[in-house]
Amino acid sequence: MSATPLVSQVDSPNSEKLENIPPLLGASVTELTAWVQQQGQPGYRGKQLHDWIYHKGVRSLADITVFPKQWRADLAEIPIGRSKIHYRSEARDGTVKYLLQLSDGQIIETVGIPSFGKGGEISKTRLTVCVSTQVGCPMACDFCATGKGGFKRNLATHEIVDQVLTVQEDFQQRVSNVVFMGLGEPLLNTENVLAALKSLNQDVGIGQRSLTVSTVGIRDRIRQLAQHHLQITLAVSLHAPNQALREQLIPSARPYPLEDLLAECREYVEITGRRVTFEYILLAGVNDLPEHALQLAKCLRGFQSHVNLIPYNPIQEVDYKRPSSDRIQAFLNVLQQQNIAVSVRYSRGLDADAACGQLRASKSRL
Repeated sequence: MSATPLVSQVDSPNSEKLENIPPLLGASVTELTAWVQQQGQPGYRGKQLHDWIYHKGVRSLADITVFPKQWRADLAEIPIGRSKIHYRSEARDGTVKYLLQLSDGQIIETVGIPSFGKGGEISKTRLTVCVSTQVGCPMACDFCATGKGGFKRNLATHEIVDQVLTVQEDFQQRVSNVVFMGLGEPLLNTENVLAALKSLNQDVGIGQRSLTVSTVGIRDRIRQLAQHHLQITLAVSLHAPNQALREQLIPSARPYPLEDLLAECREYVEITGRRVTFEYILLAGVNDLPEHALQLAKCLRGFQSHVNLIPYNPIQEVDYKRPSSDRIQAFLNVLQQQNIAVSVRYSRGLDADAACGQLRASKSRL
């Protein structure tokens, strides 16, 4: 079910109640069918409405040409829930960052990340979208631009799903993968994130195993997520192999000891049968030493997991540095020698401030 129930009747366009009508985006075909029947229309129009919203990308119900003309006019002011592109920036590697303006004027970021084939041409089979789940972020990670701007509110289900449709339309290519790694902490907006995951899977048609939810770690929320038995990928932003260093980098980690977080992750693996991905941003001279790699290996030994090493992407507010290639390779070698599954992930969109840790809605005042 959608996080907000659908309106039960259509008010006139001038109704003061119009602003309280929830958007249709995020609703299932079953919910849309029930809704059109409430309007006195035959049930098959629910399937038509679903197709026009999720696959044709309609932004106004007045533009659905298969609907009767008078009914279209009556529905013209009912919100679908689409955002406006406020700013668009394309990096040299083809990654595109979008600033999207929501109905209340707030600005969020989403990123479209194309893949390339062996010949260097853009792949038509893989397109990843990095979506935001909050306006701003309350976690205040020291190395991340997003947390420097503070937190404003959670995103609604339709505002999350809309980001995927926006990228799909702009690239004129079907989205294959979605990562919840944009602005915000997804597990502080669990209800709407779960509803968005369901809609992206069942309505947009993206397989669960192509959906990734990233979290810094909120007590009990990983355990709660596991109870839904989803086949998504869980990515945990670790960034440190011990509690003291983790608190330095992630202030919100103070009340949630590392050993408790890892215990909850182990439960997740046991319940879902899915391995956990651990994200580890490498900061020169801070958390990239061989002894850090050994500590990390000790934490994860016997764990069904994979480590993504992410060389730091610079932001203006702090003076952390990216490690040299030799330091990155040395850290990788230690983990491999300790039989830890690991890879290095170089972020895309660096020159457009669209890489991991750089999102901040920096053009929001344009």
